[in-house]
Amino acid sequence: MSLKSFLIGSPLSSKDEAHQRLRKFIALPVFASDAISSTAYATDEILVVILLQAGVGVTAFRPLMPIAIVVCVLMAIVVASYRQTIFAYPSGGGAYIVSRENLGETPALVAGASLLVDYILTVAVSVAGGVLAMRTAFGFDRSLAVPICLACIFVMTVMNLRGVKESGAAFAGPTYFYIVMLVILVVTGLWRVYVQHVGPIPQSMLSEDARRVSEQTGGLGLMMLLRAFSSGAVALSGVEAVSNGVPAFEKPESKNAATTLMWMGGILGSTFFGVSVIASHLRPYRGESDGNGLGLLAEYLYHGRGVLFWMTMIATFAILILAANTAYADFPRLASIIARDGFLPRQFFNKGARLVFSNGVLFLAGVASLLIVAFGGDISKLIPLYAFGVFTGFTLSQTGMVRHHLRHREGNWRGAMCINAVGAFTTGLIAVIVVVSKFTEGAWIPAVLIPGAVAGFRAIGRHYARSREAVQVTPGYVAPRETHTMVVLVGGINKGVIHGLRYAQSLNPDRLYALTVVSSDEESATMDRLWAEFGIDIPLVHEYSEYRELTGSVLRFIDELDSRHDDDIITVVIPEFVTSWGSQWLHNASAFALKARLLHRPHTAVVSVPIHMHGNTTEEE
Repeated sequence: MSLKSFLIGSPLSSKDEAHQRLRKFIALPVFASDAISSTAYATDEILVVILLQAGVGVTAFRPLMPIAIVVCVLMAIVVASYRQTIFAYPSGGGAYIVSRENLGETPALVAGASLLVDYILTVAVSVAGGVLAMRTAFGFDRSLAVPICLACIFVMTVMNLRGVKESGAAFAGPTYFYIVMLVILVVTGLWRVYVQHVGPIPQSMLSEDARRVSEQTGGLGLMMLLRAFSSGAVALSGVEAVSNGVPAFEKPESKNAATTLMWMGGILGSTFFGVSVIASHLRPYRGESDGNGLGLLAEYLYHGRGVLFWMTMIATFAILILAANTAYADFPRLASIIARDGFLPRQFFNKGARLVFSNGVLFLAGVASLLIVAFGGDISKLIPLYAFGVFTGFTLSQTGMVRHHLRHREGNWRGAMCINAVGAFTTGLIAVIVVVSKFTEGAWIPAVLIPGAVAGFRAIGRHYARSREAVQVTPGYVAPRETHTMVVLVGGINKGVIHGLRYAQSLNPDRLYALTVVSSDEESATMDRLWAEFGIDIPLVHEYSEYRELTGSVLRFIDELDSRHDDDIITVVIPEFVTSWGSQWLHNASAFALKARLLHRPHTAVVSVPIHMHGNTTEEE
């Protein structure tokens, strides 16, 4: 068994694709884990801005609930909008397809770039958040964060290369475990706050940094309020994932996808709001060196670090790591759609051995790993990069749906259009707020990356368009070159050369030459003697090279041939020895260099004639 088969399993036949479709129970953790996981850090990120950046201290928790309410209202609007998208565009693709069909190519490419950037950041943010949760629980050194993050990305990559259905089944348990533990935490918190009337978390449970933060005083300006809101709005990230992956669901695809989306919206909205309510009463202050605020709430509500605390932290770690699975499910699928339209390399369109878009999976893992290394696995540094792409995609998708309703006017189109219009306005406003309020913290990076990605898409699209135009033919097309010259490269007399000459003769070319490159008269005389000794009746041409340079000499001879015959195709035959993988590097280095140069020469073909060697024997071909 090969290493590849061991890691990702045996190849799947194309006819097995129907069996890879997802039931709603499995689809929820696959497509909704990103959105649901945001409940573990969204409230915390609001407080990070208010407590650490604004330095408000004791008044920090007053704006928490208004911000949470606005986020939940916005969440309801976005979920309702994407439910419409699922039924209107059941082929998947989400914001990209909606924008392409209703707004045009440029908005579609902006939406596609925004979502692809967002998915890359999803992996980085989710994994960094999961490792932060574990650091909160176990208190390991921050220097270990990056290696642990990279190890998690490797495991996620391998599991997703095994197939969407298989990875979804493997990750379903941890996702539902987190939902259960979060519901228990919220219910416990609400009971203790409103029934038992417990007070805020005592100072004795806070770190020294957190106690200093709690003693600060100050006011909260509008800009800080907007920054806090934009941080909390990351709770909406991942809502669009279901609409991107509709074809992955079991039939009826649209109905099952819509049901899954509503489940996700209900779970996300209720748990995020519940955590925010509890936090506003219990006041989990945190300092720069503190971990996830959810851990502090769990420790207080469960009276210390008992079984429920550890179960909550393990579940939080698991969901934050598995949130990356949403990106692994959607990034390759969206990349394949964009590649199908000719704006990404064709390799992204091809499915691998396990019926997944494996090139997209590997690319996603590689770029996310680079981000983890670049930002030291710090979630607070990654979050500002995160939200802009999300809300840009939201805005374009909902604007496209407004245009869709105006064009088709189906059913209650006016009410549906109003929902989309409100959603487009609010998400567009948030995108602007994110850029303005977090520009210096890193929001400028996606603001630059997205236009850069769009420019890259267009360059790829132009290349493919030129390629199609260059090779396009009409009925009756005749190749302009009608004669054929073959040149066999000769470095001595051996089986490779003999086989190459015989192969060339079998094609019956108009002209056939054997070409040898020599650097002295002695070499030239030796080749002539061997040629006569073996009785080879093919003309042997000597190309003299004072500096023993093979490639340039061959190219000069071919250029000379080309100047003689305007309608000629030249085929260069290169005998090559094929040995074991361990010793192949000892052979054919010159051949590789020559083939690389000849590949870019017009009207020239290259043929390798392999001679397979096993030990000291040669296998006749």
